[in-house]
Amino acid sequence: MSARPDRAGVVSPRDTTPPTTQSSALSIAVPRGALFRETLDRLDWLGVDTSEVRSNDRKLLFGDVGVVTMRPSDVPTYVEAGAADVGFTGKDVLAEQAERDVYELLDLGYGPCTMVLATVAGPDPAAEALRRLGVIRVATKYPKTAADYFERTGRQAEIVEVKGSVELAPLTGLVEAIVDLTATGTTLRENGLVVREEIFRSTARLIVNPVSYKLKAAAIDALVDRLRSAEEVRVAR
Repeated sequence: MSARPDRAGVVSPRDTTPPTTQSSALSIAVPRGALFRETLDRLDWLGVDTSEVRSNDRKLLFGDVGVVTMRPSDVPTYVEAGAADVGFTGKDVLAEQAERDVYELLDLGYGPCTMVLATVAGPDPAAEALRRLGVIRVATKYPKTAADYFERTGRQAEIVEVKGSVELAPLTGLVEAIVDLTATGTTLRENGLVVREEIFRSTARLIVNPVSYKLKAAAIDALVDRLRSAEEVRVAR
């Protein structure tokens, strides 16, 4: 994933008037799921009418307001291909899809979660497996993230990719540990699991197609500045 610094702001962060922006000139990828409502709140503040998006769970493309909705994991795909100029998605998705040619412009601050390494409570089975066998079996929905983490920390891991409830894997003896995203830790605790290590913090991010960033610079800069301003106002309150 390409890294690129934000451009200089053109709108004062103290300007709190909900604007009519150039965002209507952009196609915007919006993630369904946990980030959906808060993303739409930001678009409302930008002057985008999201009433139809909120009221229609089946429709995916809202051409009148330039919004297309999809799974969070699909947002980088659509933005990279230019099917959307900009997109909102979680840092967990971007970390797992680091090969995508998109620019990450802004940490939006909402939707906080933490990527963690967790095991069953009690004596650490992952540490014991590493001591006895030299390798840890790890279940995850984020195989690239997990593999990179264990490589960086100098430990050998056998990564088992799962699609369903990852918490089940250590309970059945499939693995010694899991790498997963958690917001409150409630699901982990309810299944008798504990966090052993925190890998990184994930929040919603704004990404952009590199070509769009050149061709629609004014509209994207205005979008970034207004989103930054909105977050500063929210924090100040």
